[in-house]
Amino acid sequence: MRIRVSDILEMLAENVSPAEILEDFPHLEPEDIQACLLCVST
Repeated sequence: MRIRVSDILEMLAENVSPAEILEDFPHLEPEDIQACLLCVST
């Protein structure tokens, strides 16, 4: 299963915590969320 970077960023912008995202998408790892944030900062 894939989830778009934009979907993760949108959830974070809506104040969904990384812990909640990981609960909803158990195939994701904390590093995946960090990588999304790094994509935005570059």
